[in-house]
Amino acid sequence: MQPVPALDTAYWQQRYEIGQTGWDAGGITPPLREYFNQLGLPDSRRILIPGAGRGYEAEYLHRAGWPGVFVADLAPAALEDLQARVPDFPAVQLLLADFFALEPAPLFDLIVEQTFFCALNPGLRPAYARQCARLLRPGGTLMGLLFDTEFAQAGPPFGGSREEYRTYFEPYFDFGHFAAAINSLPPRQGRELFICLKRKATLPE
Repeated sequence: MQPVPALDTAYWQQRYEIGQTGWDAGGITPPLREYFNQLGLPDSRRILIPGAGRGYEAEYLHRAGWPGVFVADLAPAALEDLQARVPDFPAVQLLLADFFALEPAPLFDLIVEQTFFCALNPGLRPAYARQCARLLRPGGTLMGLLFDTEFAQAGPPFGGSREEYRTYFEPYFDFGHFAAAINSLPPRQGRELFICLKRKATLPE
C-alpha cells in the first residue's frame, strides 16, 4: 500500500495550480441541488461547506438568497476562484482554515458534505464525524454525498463502504437518510451514498 501524501495546504494548492482537480464537477451536483431546493425560503440558518473547493454549492445557495453560507478550505486558489465568480459573496464567510480547527461559536444549522470526506486521510474519519457534530447545534443537519465504493488507484479520493461510515456517525447522529443516491452524475452513478443525519441532543464525552 502506498503511503498517504501529506494532504496539507501546499498539496491542495498545487493541485489547483496544475489543474489536477478531478473531483471538480464544474457545478453543483443534482442530489445537492434538489436538497437545497427543498429547504424553503432563505432565512438566517448558518450553513457550512467544509473542503468546499471552488464552492459551487455555496454559489448556488448565495444566488438563491441564503445569507449565512460559509465555506472553508485549505487552498487559497479554491476560495479565490469562488470570490472571482461571485464578487458579492461575503469575504468574511470565506474561511481559509483547517476544518478541524474551526470553533463552534456560533453553531451551524447545516453542514454540507461534497467530496471533502473522501479527500481526507482515512485515519481522520472518526475525527471528521466528531467535528461535524461539535460544529452543529442539537438537531442540526449533516447532509451530502459519500463514495460508497473502493477506488483502484491510491487516494485521494479514498473510498469506503456505508457499513464503515455508519460506525463513525452513529455516536453523534440520528440517521434520517443513509442510502444510495438515485440522481448522481453519470460517472458517479451507483457509487454514491446520500446522507441526511441529525445531530443528537447530547454528545458523548
